Formats: sequence, structure tokens, C-alpha cells
Amino acid sequence: MAQWNQLQQLETRYLEQLYHLYSDSFPMELRQFLAPWIESQDWAYAANKESHATLVFHNLLGEIDQQYSRFLQENNVLYQHNLRRIKQHLQSKYLEKPMEIARIVARCLWEEQRLLQTATTAAQDGTASHPSGTVVTEKQQILEHNLQDIRKRVQDMEQKMKMLENLQDDFDFNYKTLKSQGELSQDMNGNSQAAATRQKMSQLEQMLSALDQLRRQIVTEMAGLLSAMDFVQKNLTDDELADWKRRQQIACIGGPPNICLDRLETWITSLAESQLQIRQQIKKLEELQQKVSYKGDPIIQHRPALEEKIVDLFRNLMKSAFVVERQPCMPMHPDRPLVIKTGVQFTNKVRLLVKFPELNYQLKIKVIIDKESGDVAAIRGSRKFNILGTNTKVMNMEESNNGSLSAEFKHLTLREQRCGNGGRTNSDASLIVTEELHLITFETEVYHQGLKIDLETHSLPVVVISNICQMPNAWASILWYNMLTNHPKNVNFFTKPPVGTWDQVAEVLSWQFSSTTKRGLTIEQLTTLAEKLLGPCVNYSGCQITWAKFCKENMVGKGFSFWVWLDNIIDLVKKYILALWNEGYILGFISKERERAILSPKPPGTFLLRFSESSKEGACWAGWRSVGLSRFSIVHVNLPYTKQQLNSMSFAEIIMGYKIMDATNILVSPLVYLFPEIPKEDAFGKYCRPEAAPEAELGDPCTIQPYLKTKFICSC
Repeated sequence: MAQWNQLQQLETRYLEQLYHLYSDSFPMELRQFLAPWIESQDWAYAANKESHATLVFHNLLGEIDQQYSRFLQENNVLYQHNLRRIKQHLQSKYLEKPMEIARIVARCLWEEQRLLQTATTAAQDGTASHPSGTVVTEKQQILEHNLQDIRKRVQDMEQKMKMLENLQDDFDFNYKTLKSQGELSQDMNGNSQAAATRQKMSQLEQMLSALDQLRRQIVTEMAGLLSAMDFVQKNLTDDELADWKRRQQIACIGGPPNICLDRLETWITSLAESQLQIRQQIKKLEELQQKVSYKGDPIIQHRPALEEKIVDLFRNLMKSAFVVERQPCMPMHPDRPLVIKTGVQFTNKVRLLVKFPELNYQLKIKVIIDKESGDVAAIRGSRKFNILGTNTKVMNMEESNNGSLSAEFKHLTLREQRCGNGGRTNSDASLIVTEELHLITFETEVYHQGLKIDLETHSLPVVVISNICQMPNAWASILWYNMLTNHPKNVNFFTKPPVGTWDQVAEVLSWQFSSTTKRGLTIEQLTTLAEKLLGPCVNYSGCQITWAKFCKENMVGKGFSFWVWLDNIIDLVKKYILALWNEGYILGFISKERERAILSPKPPGTFLLRFSESSKEGACWAGWRSVGLSRFSIVHVNLPYTKQQLNSMSFAEIIMGYKIMDATNILVSPLVYLFPEIPKEDAFGKYCRPEAAPEAELGDPCTIQPYLKTKFICSC
């Protein structure tokens, strides 16, 4: 299906983003009229080679003429008029600059592809992130079928074990009876009973043959059953559990919420129960073998290997089932887990995905930080910490809503160890504080049916800060780590941080908004951010971004990094303009060129709201369409509004009360319609405080006005 046709079938929220891609520079009507031809051209190549761009541009004009002829035959006057106007505009603007129109079309097509990918991913994640986890994929249906098959085979094995025990009891009874009768007969009658004895011996040999055959069948089927368990266990631990852990990483950095563990717990518990049943059956084989054995006994040959295999499977399953259900997080900063400030309480929760009631209140969990000191010592200058508070707790089924075996630690704090180098192991530190990664380890011991199993699990790497001003850079480290690796314990990650691609960074940046607001970033907003990071480019997909470029180096012409600037804008949105952002009233990230392009065709007084590119602390301002003496122009508010100003008055009130002095010294409001055409009062009126009474009651001269009315006045 053609790309344009696919775009038309998207939900309304995606179509709204599509509309913002087009302006007079490349009208949407032209995209609609010539969709197949436009998609068949190599615009990216034309954007970089002038001769090809010239050829494509003239071919474009030819296609417009052909489409105009079709509209002429159809007598479609409106489309004829629009197409003639579009052609005249393209000729006047791009005839001498064909590479420019090629770049515009190439970027639009690329952004369309990004939009389709976003919509497709969201549709796929809609099943994976279902809050109740009730949607089952085909792969999971196969897994459930395999688990049912294992349970059935275990029950069938139980029946065969009973058959084996009955057959062995019969053989044992007959053997002992024959032995006893043979000795008595020999004493009384000599060899007179030899023929009868041979007949009974023959019957006994047949019973032994049947016993041997059944034993061989059982050990063979047990070996096959253990192989099936091994296969299902790998699916559970290497696929399903690993997928859940990766989703947990993504959820930690603002991605789609992670699904709950209940279904995974059901599967793992079912497999563990089947393994214990098989282990009991293998023990039963040992008991039977001790009662009756013979030369070539298959139990003697194969039981030790079966026992070793089932114990290994069960041990590994239990170890894999011990997980960190909720990663370390400070309650005051729930949207930024894995960053811990010394002296401030943080919480986390561990869970055993094997739901055995007999283990309730039997497992004592201990919390340790940087247990594997060898890894940490490899980082020169890394700090050392002590865990304070309740760092041991017993797992129980009462604290969880679903009766799972878990332990929640609510009162943990970290304190830095003081040593000769101010807490550091080496004065020659190679990493800054916010690049140091630390592991929190949870360990316990399980004693179950004669087995002792050491359980240990780790949090994702955490960053420990000593001052809240370090939070932005610490969070950047958490984003970069969890975006680029699923390695659970790579504390040396920032000694040589890997490079990310724009596609990865764009997704994570959008999550920073969608996870705490109702609106992520549009493709156009992301493209503006890409230009801030990478400079002008036709196609940002696949472009590489270094850790230093993202977080440490200052942007061109600025005294601060990209991330510091963006993080302050995120804070601005959450604390001061959240409602306006959620309504979609703030375009936010938009280039000046794009701003001019979309406002130029609009009536005077049309304005949009965007973020300041020069304010480190995060600020928002308005740009509006005004009319001068000889031509239309775009005017900006001289000073963007920062958090300090928004503490005194809401942004909606600022917009509603904004005035300028015109040429006749009359106060007028230049802000009339919020882009595209929403009356200012409709957009912002509901977010303003009611007006105070115009004047105090005459009978009470001491009445004090609640506040003075203010107006923002700008002389232009």
C-alpha cells in the first residue's frame, strides 16, 4: 500500500501531527494530488545533487500540468485554481533553488515514515502493555500449551510409577514365595517338584522382563520429559522473563508501563511444581531399585543423571525467579527511579516468582550495595557507601495484593563512607559523580525438600548523588544506560559510553513528556530537537549521537548542554504549563523558519507558543502575526517568561492580559487567535482566575483590594 494511503488510515491524533508537516513551502494539496509520483522519486539524492534536483523539479512541474489537465476535463474549478496557484508559488520560489524543495520533500517523506512507525509500534505495544496482562500472544499460547503438556506428562508418569510399583511388588512377592517354597520342597520331596519350579521360574522371568521393559520405558520418558522442561524453562527465563526485564528498563525511563508479573509467576510456579513432582518420582525410582535390582538395571544406569538434571533445572529456575519487581526509587521523585540521594529514603521491592505457600516467612532477604567490589574497583575513584535502615526483611505473602511471595523495603538510605580521598578509592577519578554506577544486591537462601539454593538478584545500576542539583545529569546517565544496553551489571558503562542513534534518542525524549503529561512529542517537534543536536540534515534516521554531545558539551553558541536545556523545559512544563501542554496549545519546539512559514498565511493576531532556545532555565514565549506599514511580519515577545515570573502569574493570565502600545499610544492586544485559529479566550480563559471586584463598597472605605491588576506592556 502506498505511504500516503497508509497515512490516511491513521487515528485522529496521528493525522493531527501529519497536518503540521505541511505549509506553503510544500502544500498538502500537492502531496495529495501527486502522491504516487512523489513517493517514486529519490528526493534524498536530489537534495544533495543539483543536476538531479533540477531534473526532478522540472518533472514535478510537468506532473502538475498533467494533473491540471485532468481537473480541466472534470471541470473542477476549485482544484484548477489551487493547482495553478501552487505551481506559480513553486516556480517563483524554487526555480533557482531546486535542491531546497528537494530537501523539504525528502524531510516530509521521512517524517511521514517516522509517523507510521510510531503508530505501528504503539499498536503493537498496546497488547504488550495491557494493564491486566490479559492479551496473550501466539508465542505465549504455545508456551501455555507446552506447560499443559508437561503437566499431563507428569501425571501420566505418576500413573506409570504406580504400575511399576505394583508390578515390582508382584514380582518381589512371587520371587520370595518361590524361593521359600523351593527350599521347603527340596527338603521334603527332593527333586520331585523340579518341573513345577521351572514353570514358576519361567513365569518369574517373564515378570522380570516386563518389569525391566517398564523401567526402561519410564527412564526414557523421564529423560524426554526433562528435555521438554529444559526447553520450556529456556523460553520462560531467556525469552519471557528477559522480555519483562527489558520492558522494566524501558518503563523506568518513561516508556510504556510494564505488564504485571502475575502470569509469568503462574507459568514459573506451574513448571516448578512439575519439576518437584518429577524429582519425587526419581526418588521413588531409587527406592524401588534398592528393593529390587538386577544385572543391567536401567535405574542404576540412568537415575543419577536424571537426578542431577532435575536438580539443576530446579535450582536454575528458582534463581531466575528471584527478581526486583520495583527498582530503587525515592518516593519524592517517582518519575526518576534509579537516582538515589544520600541521606534520603528510597524504596524497592523483590519477588520470588515461585508461589509456594510453604516458603511464606521462610526467606530472609539481605540488602547490600556494591557487593561485587571487583567490578566497582575497576572504576578509578568510585565512591563507597553503607546501607542504613531496615536492610533485612522476611519475604511473605501478606504484603502483596495477589498473595505473591515478596518483600518491600521502604526505609533504606545510603551514607557515603569517609576515607582518605573523601570517600573515593583513588584520587585520580576518571568518572564524575553522575557517571558512577552502583549495584544494589538482594540475597537469601532457600531450603526446600533437602535442597539448599542461594538466591541473588540485582537492581539495575543506580546513580548516587549528594545534592539535588545533580539530578538532571544523573537522570541523563540513567536514560543513556537503559536506552543502549540490557546488560544488568555493567557498572563500567561510562568509562567508554556507546554511541546512540537519533531514532533511539528521539523515542526516549518523547517518553520524557508522555510519561508525566498526556502528550508526547510530535515528529515536527522531534525534528526541531534533532536539528539542535545535529544541525541541518535531510534525514536524521540513523544519525549518531555521542554521550558527550547529548549531555556534556555545550550547544553551538550556547553556554549549556542540550540536555540541561531540555530538562529545564521538561520541568517548566510539569510545574507551570502542564494543562496548556496537555491541551496541545504549546507547539514548544519549532524552528524560527517553520514558525514564520505557518504563521505567514494566517490573519494578523494569530500567535503560537514556543520554548526559548536561549534560556538555560527553561522559558516560554509567544510569536504572533502582525501587520506593518508595507508588509506582514512576525513579532516576538522581547523577553521569554521564566519559572520565576510564572511563580507570580500563570502563563494563561499572561497571554490573556498581554498588551502593547501601538503607534497612537493606545494599549492593544496583539494576541487574538491561538494557532491555527482558536480564539484566545476559548483557549486560555478557563485557566485564568476570576476578575476581582472593580471597586470596593462605598460604605466601607477601609476595604482592601485583594491584588492590583497588572498588564504586560511592550512598546513595539
